[in-house]
Amino acid sequence: MDKMTDQTVKRFKQIREENHYTQSDFAKVLDIKNSTADIERGKTKISGKVVAKLLQEFSINPLWLFGESNQKKIALEHGDVSPKVVTVDPQNNENIVLVNVKAAAGYPHNVQDLDWYQQLPAFDIPLPEYRNATYRGFQVEGDSMIPVLEPKEWVIGKAINNLSEIGSNVICVIVLEDSVVVKKIRKNEDASTITLVSLNPEYLPYTIKAHQIVELWEVNSKLSFNVDANSDNASIKQLQEAMQVLTSEVRSLKN
Repeated sequence: MDKMTDQTVKRFKQIREENHYTQSDFAKVLDIKNSTADIERGKTKISGKVVAKLLQEFSINPLWLFGESNQKKIALEHGDVSPKVVTVDPQNNENIVLVNVKAAAGYPHNVQDLDWYQQLPAFDIPLPEYRNATYRGFQVEGDSMIPVLEPKEWVIGKAINNLSEIGSNVICVIVLEDSVVVKKIRKNEDASTITLVSLNPEYLPYTIKAHQIVELWEVNSKLSFNVDANSDNASIKQLQEAMQVLTSEVRSLKN
């Protein structure tokens, strides 16, 4: 083991011990299989993914880790949830890309791949409500947001650049590191966490780390194709009530 590698291994171990993790628990935090023992023995190199995790979870300066700086920690710019790619039409005008349920499964892994976006359908809505901002369409998966959002319906989300711009109790499309979900977000006293809430009471709220959010889209409208022209008054009333709830949710975004 050369001097540089030996120093890197010692600093890696130092981080684990300072944060009171066992080798197996530290591995879970860093998404490493089984244990960090092989890294600490110098048998396995520290991957770029692990370096990114150390920066994300513990603010560890990569240059310090590899012995090229005396500054151990660096501050990240927290709260950036802006779109990683903005799509435009042949006239160089922004358009609205539609991400269906199937495409959403690969969205987090292609979030910066312009070619991937170009394979998706896109359109433009020539209404004043869709000007001066970036929008994207997402298909709703599952029933966690009924009665406001039914499975397979589409929502249109307005891009949010920073978490500080969004209020609490707002319906959003949340792009995480491994999935895309539609939930109501609830801000907590601990600003490093966000609670995701379903409208369907059968689904319990759950809390995530704010830094896990890759992109955030504030839902301001939806597209539905489930209107039955032959439905009875009760069904129409139910639809009206659902629309009223959505309208109320959208209005709350402006307050």
